[in-house]
Parts: sequence; structure tokens; C-alpha cells
Amino acid sequence: MGLHAAPPRRRRAALLVPLGLMLLAVLLGVPRADGALGSADACHTTGTQLPRGDCGPFWQVLAEDFDGDRVPLGSFSDCDHHVDTSAAYCGGLSGEYRDNWWAYPTGWRDTADDRDRDVVGVYHPEDTVSVGPATNGDGRMYIRMWRPADGGPVHAAAVVPRAVMQMKYGKYSARIKVTRLAPGYKSAWLHYGGGCEMDHPEGEWTGDLTAFHHPCGGGEQGYFPGSDHWTEWHTVSTEWTPGHVRFFVDGRQTGHDTRNVPDRPLSWILQNESALQGPGAAPGSSAQLDITWVAAYAYGWK
Repeated sequence: MGLHAAPPRRRRAALLVPLGLMLLAVLLGVPRADGALGSADACHTTGTQLPRGDCGPFWQVLAEDFDGDRVPLGSFSDCDHHVDTSAAYCGGLSGEYRDNWWAYPTGWRDTADDRDRDVVGVYHPEDTVSVGPATNGDGRMYIRMWRPADGGPVHAAAVVPRAVMQMKYGKYSARIKVTRLAPGYKSAWLHYGGGCEMDHPEGEWTGDLTAFHHPCGGGEQGYFPGSDHWTEWHTVSTEWTPGHVRFFVDGRQTGHDTRNVPDRPLSWILQNESALQGPGAAPGSSAQLDITWVAAYAYGWK
């Protein structure tokens, strides 16, 4: 285990001067003295390991690498308690996982249900989410979505780190890879509420990682297409500060918006569901996303 401190979406002095300049340079991706372009995100995230410790204006409140943990299928059950609040929990979980994780309850319908899609999804965390070691011993959270052979709805999954539920601003990072690919499955990891939404990463798993910002109160969405494939390991990060939202893939800034950025507490939803574009999931098919670590940070100078 690591360090831990809505209904489903319908469709997320002298010393200080150089430190400030340094932070600005990092955010803009200014080249280092050796000429190489440094990581643009506040934590300089270029490696594959779980980052630990505070960075820039962010202080770490969640660092989970899943190493040594086993949470079998069936554990993410009975999640209909205090839903969409920081008191939410899944009765099927125990110990630190009950304290630190929640999931959309069984029976909630996914975004495709409002999109006139032939294939829609229903959240079933009890038979889609588990934690355990990979063949190389690396601890991972597994999101395995599937569609029954009889052609029923996709079994979807949305998990929520409780440490950052209803938190205003922050930095949110994870290292992910789709390890089993099939058409008809997607992710939309998001913050949303009150007419505001920030999505990263989002997209059908057969395509590329993208990001979106839906300004509070409406207006044209910010769309930030990517060129990185879901089927390769990537570190994804969202940095949300007053008046700014920035999106990163492997330390490279892929999007930035300043229009009506949320200024209210929101939860980070790791939402995975049936596709909104392209073919629907075939009966009997399945697809899987692996998460090898998750890190999150509150915002503000300490």
C-alpha cells in the first residue's frame, strides 16, 4: 500500500525569486543547461517509478503503487454508501482499500446510455476491478471490462481515490497501459460538476490519448488531440491551479486552457466505460487497462 492522507456523468525574498523563475521554466518546458528539454510538469515526471514527495506548488496526499496487495474480483462490491461524497465506501472492501477507494455502484449506467448507442454499459465494479501482481511481480490495479456473450450491456468500471474526493485544485497522475485491446471500450478520467468538466486522458482504447476541457458555464470545449497510444505505457497528469488546467503525457504538455477553469472542489474519477464512437463492443469480448501507480497532490505553498 502507499501513502494516503455524483452520480455518473451523462454522456469530468531573494530565495523566492529564483524558485519562482525555476517553476515557470519547468511549466513551460524550458531547455536545461545541457540543451535537453526537461519535463514540463511540476514534478519533472520522466521516469517510470511512482513519484514520492512534494513538488512545485503541490504537496503529495496519495502515492499508491499497489505492490504487495491482493484485492480479488468481488471485493469492489456494495459501493452504494454515501455516494459521491468523501464518506463514500464499498462494503466489500476492507482495511486500507475501504479507507482509500470507492467505485461507482453496481447498476449505474455509463455515458453511452444517453448517446443513443446500440451498445451501452452498466457499472459493475465487483466483476471488473481487482488488484494483484503482474507476471513480473509489479503490483497493479486491473480494470477488465467485458460484454456478456448474450449481448447484454458492457460491464464498466469507475474507481475513485477517496483521498482527493471533493478537493479544489491539485495535481493528478497515473501510469497506465491497455494490455488487452478490443473495439468498443474507452476511458474518460475526469473532474466534473457544476457545469464544469476536465477530462484526461479520454478516448477509445483503439485510438490515442486525448484531453478535453469544458469551461464552466458553457462555451466551446477545449480539445487537445494526442499521438500516444493506449497500448503503450504512459504517465498521464492533470495539473489544476487557479485559472489554469494543464494536461501532460510522459512529462510533455499536451494541452492548456484558462477559460472558466473550475474554482470549486471536485472529485477525480478514473472512469472506464463503453465506447462513444466507432463500433460497440462485440458480445463475449473484453478489454483491460492496467494501472501500476497512482499519485495525487493538493495545491498550495506549504
